[in-house]
Amino acid sequence: QVQLVESGGGTVQTGESLRLSCAASGRTFSNYAMGWFRQAPGKERKFVVAISRRGDTTYYADSVKGRFTISRDNAKNTVYLQMNSLKPEDTAVYRCAADVDYTDVTTRPSRITYWGQGTQVTVSS
Repeated sequence: QVQLVESGGGTVQTGESLRLSCAASGRTFSNYAMGWFRQAPGKERKFVVAISRRGDTTYYADSVKGRFTISRDNAKNTVYLQMNSLKPEDTAVYRCAADVDYTDVTTRPSRITYWGQGTQVTVSS
């Protein structure tokens, strides 16, 4: 089992930045691909970004490409999401996810095994 604990969410104004963290425990962190998803009020969950087990491969949704950066530190069992130039459309609950299959994270979210509790990101104006 893998437990995921997120932090770093909050409320910011348009153009500002936030850095989300997802700390993992329970199993060997380096064996899992990781990803971030978000869900706005009244809308379905959407893919944001994924990173492979070693961190050598990443895949971004077009809506965040060039603004968001995912990274991982396997020594710290933590994955990060640096969010710059935030827009009101980025407002959502952000959830961290883990799965042994990178393809599950990128294209098959219904098959993802582990999810974090979610952290709220609100961008005003």
